[in-house]
Amino acid sequence: MRTVKEVSDLTGVSIRTLHYYDTIGLLHPTTVTDAGYRLYDDTALERLQHIMLFRELEFPLKDIKDIINGSDFNRNKALEQQIQLLMLKKEHIENLITFARGIHGIGVKYMDFSAFDTKKIDEYAARAKATWGKTDAYREYEQKTDGMTDEQKNILGENMMVLFEQFGTMLQLDPGAEAVQAQVRKLQDYITEHFYTCTKEILKGLGKMYAGGGSMTENIDRAGGPGTAEFVAKAIDIYCG
Repeated sequence: MRTVKEVSDLTGVSIRTLHYYDTIGLLHPTTVTDAGYRLYDDTALERLQHIMLFRELEFPLKDIKDIINGSDFNRNKALEQQIQLLMLKKEHIENLITFARGIHGIGVKYMDFSAFDTKKIDEYAARAKATWGKTDAYREYEQKTDGMTDEQKNILGENMMVLFEQFGTMLQLDPGAEAVQAQVRKLQDYITEHFYTCTKEILKGLGKMYAGGGSMTENIDRAGGPGTAEFVAKAIDIYCG
């Protein structure tokens, strides 16, 4: 058993925050002594570890409580995601160290700023968050893809890339041109038919992801040519008003 102070020292979570988690029912102490001291066992610490992971993924506390208390919560999946997220952060820190050493050894002429790129971390966090978010769109996606083979899912992805190839043939046009806007509607309809109901709000969010860097941007630009992801994002922004 550990006291609230010991848990705070071990995890970096403030005592005030631990008290708040107890108040809202997110993390209760295992027991409270007659003197009023909160004590936490290893099970409580494991729950706190999951809470900290979902906080890293920027989930609201209410959603974290629902996820962890849910019957379909998979602790092993959560731990695997935490390990992967920590590995990405470790890689990021190592890149920053290399960058700092470069400046120290070469001076300000050392101009490789890729060390500050957090796209991998942001992209992984977004994917991990999607698996736990359980939004209506995600539930609909699970229903539509339930029972599909990997090959069938790959075909859906390949057909979607064809849409981006078609966007690539329009790069000389204005993003607001009628043909481009019709292609955006085609993309929206494809997502709705095969994945989930793609509202304009969701579509606008997808547009930001397309141009946000990382593998998604690279794949779209590979399909339609350099600049396609940014072009699609602008076209979507116009389409969604």
